[in-house]
Amino acid sequence: MPTFPEDLKYSAEHEWVRTGNASTVRVGITDYAAEQLGDIVYVSLPEVGTTVAAGDACGELDSTKSVSDVFAPVSGSVTAINDALDATPELLNSDPYGDGWLFEVEVDSDNDLDDLLDSDGYAELTERGD
Repeated sequence: MPTFPEDLKYSAEHEWVRTGNASTVRVGITDYAAEQLGDIVYVSLPEVGTTVAAGDACGELDSTKSVSDVFAPVSGSVTAINDALDATPELLNSDPYGDGWLFEVEVDSDNDLDDLLDSDGYAELTERGD
């Protein structure tokens, strides 16, 4: 059964956002997304310095089942990527809310965060199968 930590915000595209470091947020995929994808074997992420827009595709995850886009849940500038995923993309399956994070973004506007779901809203979304 997927878990959805209450301290995170969620996008309808199955990314999570962790706040807490001023205007920089950490982004990853949810446990639900990792389960749906199956074993992730390759990760393509935006480069540090890239400007991303909320809702736009900015990377890809290749799994044994399919290739899926990674969508930016917020707009801003990429400040860090998780280099560990180059050698160990399976971290997305084994620890999606910890070591399996994708990238960090310096957010343009806190308003983007207001558009995201809380854990209850995201759980409802996944129960509907969206």
